[in-house]
Amino acid sequence: MRSEILEVARRRFWRDEDKLEIVMSVGVGGATVTQVAQRHEITRQQIYAWRHELKKKGLRSPDAGALFYPLDIPVASGVPMAPPAAEAPQPTAVELRLKGGRSLRFDSTVDPAALTALIRAVEAA
Repeated sequence: MRSEILEVARRRFWRDEDKLEIVMSVGVGGATVTQVAQRHEITRQQIYAWRHELKKKGLRSPDAGALFYPLDIPVASGVPMAPPAAEAPQPTAVELRLKGGRSLRFDSTVDPAALTALIRAVEAA
């Protein structure tokens, strides 16, 4: 009678944060899906499945390839900036994407100090 010792396949548990980090690393520095999959010892299909799963959960934005830059709004001695008195701008809808896949939607006429407080509260939650 012949017997063989087989390796036990390991099954790893991935948190959503880890999945998101791996999925978002595709394209960074020119990294392909295949390269990212090999680096993390997973299949290409796993990355595509995670993309779909994270999008359904609302953790991955549909425009994940977009670049966002930090914005510093200068405030002179604690006084919020006001538009020129000659012509008030028409309010427009603004969407601000924060870390962790969170988004804030607000009107462009919102007070910068209130917006800053809101962003800090959302990021602290």
